[in-house]
Amino acid sequence: MKLYSIKQVITASLVTGFVMAALAITICINAFGRNTANQKVEAASNILTKEEPVVDTSSKLEKLDSLSDDAIYLETNTPALEVINENNSYTQDEAQNISVYDRCNEAVVNITTQVMGYNWFYEPVVTSSGSGSGSIIDRRGYVVTNVHVIEDASVISISLADGSTYEGRVVGQDKESDIAVLKFDPPENVELKTISFGDSETLKVGQKVIAIGNPFALERTMTTGIVSGLGRPIQESTNVIIRDMIQTDAAINPGNSGGPLLDSQGRMIGINTIIYSSSGSSSGVGFAIPASTARRVVNDLMRYGKVNRGVMLLSLIQNTSRVASYARYGISTGMIVSKVRKGSEAEKAGIQGGTRAVQYGRFNPQTVYLGGDIITQIDTIAISKLADYYSALENKKPGDTVEVTVYRDGKYIKLSVTLESNDSTTDSTNTNI
Repeated sequence: MKLYSIKQVITASLVTGFVMAALAITICINAFGRNTANQKVEAASNILTKEEPVVDTSSKLEKLDSLSDDAIYLETNTPALEVINENNSYTQDEAQNISVYDRCNEAVVNITTQVMGYNWFYEPVVTSSGSGSGSIIDRRGYVVTNVHVIEDASVISISLADGSTYEGRVVGQDKESDIAVLKFDPPENVELKTISFGDSETLKVGQKVIAIGNPFALERTMTTGIVSGLGRPIQESTNVIIRDMIQTDAAINPGNSGGPLLDSQGRMIGINTIIYSSSGSSSGVGFAIPASTARRVVNDLMRYGKVNRGVMLLSLIQNTSRVASYARYGISTGMIVSKVRKGSEAEKAGIQGGTRAVQYGRFNPQTVYLGGDIITQIDTIAISKLADYYSALENKKPGDTVEVTVYRDGKYIKLSVTLESNDSTTDSTNTNI
């Protein structure tokens, strides 16, 4: 029989006690963890199966998981958006978009152009091509688009939603508004879908708009957005400023030009024209010509082949600091009146042309006259360049009267001028001397 000392007995007792205590703690922790996990599973199950009673039908936040320091919350009991179809498949906004697209997409055409030139052997070749969009506005085959879509085109092709393609011809175009009307001849058994003009005068910022076009040759693409701004004056080219443009955040990309900007009822409130982007793609800033302008211009183009716009029969020269210094003018902006048509309404109103003949140009010198009036304002529009002058008269008709402010001998003079027809307009020049 082995004998143990008192020290050995005490040591063995302590070791045994520590082992038993550690075992007991481990068992308790496992039991508590299982109970907590079961409670969490049960709570999550109650949330997912909606077993908890709903006290308030308004939106509330419920805690789904608190296993980590950053708890996750889900919004529950949010009222559903109104649906309008029997199957409850679409929201009201979705159903409205679908309805507008179904109604209008077949009236949107894809316009492709080819510009012809000659090679070194004087053989006709295609030098460039382009594409854009347009809207059928008359069942006889009339299409409205932008001038820059079909500019300089030798061949114009108009493709419909059914895949058929027709040759288009230009009925009329107006660079001042960037609107052109084309015509193609559909077969007698083809009934074309059309888009009607809406009212752009009652538009409000924040109003929903829909654009349909052919961006990047992807035919009849639809995008949505809102009216972001109204009355924007946008300079489209050197001598063209289009006023009262509609700004929208609906995605507009290359190929959308000439396509319709629609309201929620499928009526054309604008013609998509320009995007502002450093990359050439949509950046959330697009512009459309308002329907109020398009309706007036299209009516004249279909009737006369041009816009019957009121004009002043005179020739103009761009004023610059160089010209002002040479002619000793007191200002260096505005449009200098070089010549005024004899017997015209502008002459009767008192507008004076120049008297000092000056030649400019080396290879083909031309004669202009300095010393005349400088037009600085027409009605409420300041005139600093030729584009401003054209823009101020864009919506005027023959017989309309405008108030013209001219700078003469160091003074500003206001004259009332009656506009005339542009059938025999003296060519205005925009010249830097």
